[in-house]
Amino acid sequence: MLFRQWAAAPPAGVRLIAQSRREGPGLLAWDPLDPAIPVRADVIFGFAGVVPRDGVDAGLNVDLGVAAVRMAQAAGARRVILASSSAVYGPGASMDEDHPCRPVNAYGAAKLEMERTVVGADVEVCCLRIGNVAWADALLGRMVPGQRVTLDRFADGAGPVRSYIGPRTLAAVLETLAHAPAPLPPVLNLAAPGPVTMEALLRASGAEWGWQPAPGAAVQNVTLDCGRLAALHRFRADASAAGVLIAEGQGLKDPA
Repeated sequence: MLFRQWAAAPPAGVRLIAQSRREGPGLLAWDPLDPAIPVRADVIFGFAGVVPRDGVDAGLNVDLGVAAVRMAQAAGARRVILASSSAVYGPGASMDEDHPCRPVNAYGAAKLEMERTVVGADVEVCCLRIGNVAWADALLGRMVPGQRVTLDRFADGAGPVRSYIGPRTLAAVLETLAHAPAPLPPVLNLAAPGPVTMEALLRASGAEWGWQPAPGAAVQNVTLDCGRLAALHRFRADASAAGVLIAEGQGLKDPA
């Protein structure tokens, strides 16, 4: 999604190199766990990782984070920006970077271990505790045209609330962080400034949807305080609006 956005609106004065383990046009075919990186770079985005899924070793996220730092060192980079996750916190509302981390699943625990493992590297490292990215999330990203979506409804009559960011805004934020002259903090929450309800997203998407009682393990609130990020990047006033989040993914979602 990011490279579709950057292909449509290339950042000025930057040469972007996309890495993949598979051959493809314009791709650097290379295993990120291989220490012998074949390029030089100023900034490394370490976004490779594994997502929560049965049978998947979430601990590989630690290995990939460490490998990205080694990659940055070998490539002569001044900064490496790693994808962590809001899952390091567990449930909560308006959580800032000083909020206690109490992950409730193996994915969040692995991302937190990754953050702690790369502390003290001899290259600048910033771990981004990313909220939900519209169209790469468990709601919008899994919608099938014509298939009804069911949303959890909690005891107060409302549904889940999350911190979201659209893919176009995410690309712009990453450009800002790459160019920032001063050192970045070691961890940084990343989402658009205001939270959004999932029912607002479904209404804006035009999907057919309905409610179901929330199961006991369901989490209603996982929202971030992104004040530190807002001091570095100027967001559009409507960056958190459901309609904007829906529109930003048009043409960028993986067709597969």
